[in-house]
Amino acid sequence: MLKNAVLKQKEEKKRLLSLSYVERTKMKEAMKWLDSDLIKVVLGPRRAGKSIFSLMLLRNREFAYFNFDDESVPEENFDCDLLLQELHAAYGKTKYILFDEIQNLPRWELFVNRLHREGYNLVLTGSNANLLSKELSTALTGRHIPIEILPFDFKEFLRARQYEITPDQAVIPEKKGRLLNLLEQYMKSGGYPEIVVKNLDPKEYLSVLFDSLLFKDVVKRHKIRFSGQIDDLGSYLINNVSCRYSLRKLASVLGFKSGVTLEKYVRYLIEAYIIFSLSRYSHKAGERLISPKKTYVVDNGLIGAKAIQHSPDNGKLLENMLFIELVKKGFEPNRELFYYKTRNNREIDFVTKKGTEIIELIQIAYESKNPDTEQREIKALLEANQELKAGKLTVITWDEKKELTKEGLTINFVPVWERMMA
Repeated sequence: MLKNAVLKQKEEKKRLLSLSYVERTKMKEAMKWLDSDLIKVVLGPRRAGKSIFSLMLLRNREFAYFNFDDESVPEENFDCDLLLQELHAAYGKTKYILFDEIQNLPRWELFVNRLHREGYNLVLTGSNANLLSKELSTALTGRHIPIEILPFDFKEFLRARQYEITPDQAVIPEKKGRLLNLLEQYMKSGGYPEIVVKNLDPKEYLSVLFDSLLFKDVVKRHKIRFSGQIDDLGSYLINNVSCRYSLRKLASVLGFKSGVTLEKYVRYLIEAYIIFSLSRYSHKAGERLISPKKTYVVDNGLIGAKAIQHSPDNGKLLENMLFIELVKKGFEPNRELFYYKTRNNREIDFVTKKGTEIIELIQIAYESKNPDTEQREIKALLEANQELKAGKLTVITWDEKKELTKEGLTINFVPVWERMMA
C-alpha cells in the first residue's frame, strides 16, 4: 500500500513540476536557505500554495516527495522506516526530501529529527501553526527556518492577472483605473491562488474550503463532538471582522456554557489559519493578555463567502486587507503588531513595532475625503503619538495621497495600493 502511494505521488510530483506558476514573493528569500542544513518549514493555510511553493523551491534539485494528506496512507501504526525504504526505491539516492502536510504523521518531529541527524536536507509543509511551532521549538530548537505562505499578496495577484504598472504610470487615467478595478476585485474576492488563476467563483469555492478547513484541521484533529458550535463561532468571528470581542461576550452571544471550551475553540481557529486574534498594545504584558481582542481573517474572500449581510462593509474589508498585508510583510501579531486605545478611548487601528521600538501608527479610512473622518483620524493619531511616541503617523486610504502637518508632526495619507505595492 505504501509503495503504491509513493509511486502515485511521484507521478503527481512530475505533473505538478511541469506546470507554470505565479512567482511567490518569498521565493527569493527562501532560496537563500535551500542548501543550508536547517530544516525548511513552510507554514500556512490549506490551498494557499505551500506545496507548489515547496516544489518550486526544490525544482532544480533531485528530491523525494511524500504527501501525508493522502487518504490511502494509514494514520495509525505508520512505518517510517518502510516509508524511507520506498522513497529510496522510487527516487534512488537523494538527501533532499519534501514532506507535505507533515502534521498528519503522529510524532512526526521524532522522525524528522532523526533524518536531520542523518544528514537529510528536509523541506516540510504544515497547515497547523501552533502544533508545528510548539513541536519545532522543543524537538528542533535552532535547527529550522519557518517560511509562512499565505494566499497571494497584491503584487502576486497582479502577476497572476499579468498586469504590470510602475509608480510613474499610476498617473495615467487608464492605467490607474485598471489598477483600482483589480484592487477592488482583490479586496472583495481575496487571493487564494486557484480562485485568482482559474477565475473560479470565490463564494462557492471558499464556502467549501471553509467547511474543509473546519473539518480537517479543527473538528477531526481535535476530536470535537459538537461541530455546530465551532462552525457558529467561526462564522460569527468572520462576520464581525475587525470588531473587538471578549470571551464573556462571545459565550453570551453564542450560548457557550463553558468559557474554557470557547477559549480552546478560538485557539483552534487560529491554529488552522482561519482567523487571527489581535491584542491591544500596552507596555504591560498582563494588560495585553486581558484586553479585548480584535478578529481578522486570513483572506478577504472568506468574509464575502461567509457574510450574512448582502454586501460587506468596504471599510472593514480595507482594514482586514491591510492587516493581512502587514502579516505577509513579516509583522507578527501580538509581538510586532497591535491595535491601541488612548486614554480618551480613541482607537488606533494598527501599531507596528520592531524590537522595543514603536515604529508606526496606522489608521484606516476608506472614506478619507470626508472632513469629519479626516479630523477624527488625525485627532486619534496625535493623541496616541503623545502616549506612544511613534513619530511615523499614517492614514491608509482607498486612493488619496497627501501630506499634512499638525502640531509639528507630519501625517501621511497613503493610497492602499501604493502601500501594498511597496
